[in-house]
Amino acid sequence: GDNALVIAMASRKLPPADQKKAIFWGTAGAIAVRSVMTLCVVWLLKIPGLLLVGGLLLVWISMKLLNDDQSDHDNAHNKGDVTLMSAMKTIIIADAVMGVDNVLGVAGAAQGSFLLVVLGLLISIPIVVWCSGLVLRLIERFPKIIYLGSGVLAWTAAKMICTEPFVVAYIGDWSSYTWIFEIGVVVAVLLIGYLRKSANPKTL
Repeated sequence: GDNALVIAMASRKLPPADQKKAIFWGTAGAIAVRSVMTLCVVWLLKIPGLLLVGGLLLVWISMKLLNDDQSDHDNAHNKGDVTLMSAMKTIIIADAVMGVDNVLGVAGAAQGSFLLVVLGLLISIPIVVWCSGLVLRLIERFPKIIYLGSGVLAWTAAKMICTEPFVVAYIGDWSSYTWIFEIGVVVAVLLIGYLRKSANPKTL
């Protein structure tokens, strides 16, 4: 779900032909990144603050995707501002960040079999591609959905930060209050995005 959301949001300002390329190659890149991350999952777990840094980066990405959104009147002018490569870069970086905790579950389910990991990820490709196209069509028809998309990414980022061992060790057991932090991050991202758009009459 979050893969499809990021791909659709990152490619929405591309010309139609490039949108299909971004969806296909963005999905392929995301699958490749997750495969490599699954292989390196034991090593990744040893990096201190990984989820914290990843969560903060995802917050920035959710704000970037929200503030890159333009009104229908400006779409024709602004489509040229986003290139296929820049969209794919955003897709792969965002997926790599979100995949940090996901690969733990994938690695556990595969029980050490890299073949199962690759097969599972390959099977997911048509699902992600189809969902990305569906979300993209919804965004084009109902541009305000972009707020929902950014909110979901911000919520994912907040959950990553809350589960970071470094944060838990510093703050202590705050599992009963993490929902407050998660809601706060979502509200902050959407509010900042809304205020920035309000300050620019050319944006939604």
